[in-house]
Amino acid sequence: QVQLVESGGGLVQPGGSLRLSCAASGSIARLNAMGWYRQAPGKERELVASITYGGTINYADSVKDRFTISRDNAKNTVYLQMNSLKPEDTAVYYCNADFFLPGWVRRPDYWGQGTQVTVSS
Repeated sequence: QVQLVESGGGLVQPGGSLRLSCAASGSIARLNAMGWYRQAPGKERELVASITYGGTINYADSVKDRFTISRDNAKNTVYLQMNSLKPEDTAVYYCNADFFLPGWVRRPDYWGQGTQVTVSS
């Protein structure tokens, strides 16, 4: 059983920072792309940032220059450093992963349970 466990969410004031972590555990042969998505109340889930196994990164325009995604392949973990947070960043943040199980069976589009980020004074 593979699990993606997010942590690091919480309440922060505008202009503050948070660091999200997502650790993948279980029988994983290799993690491919990993990413962070978010969903605000009444809105569709949207991509925040993604990173491939080789380190190619993509950001949503709304978070460029404020958020930084990184990963530690040895720990099967992806991080999202969020700086200069704004009220409009308030959402549930979800980790997403594409990986291979032993035997090289691919499991694309695997989701964590989500972590709440609230930016408010």
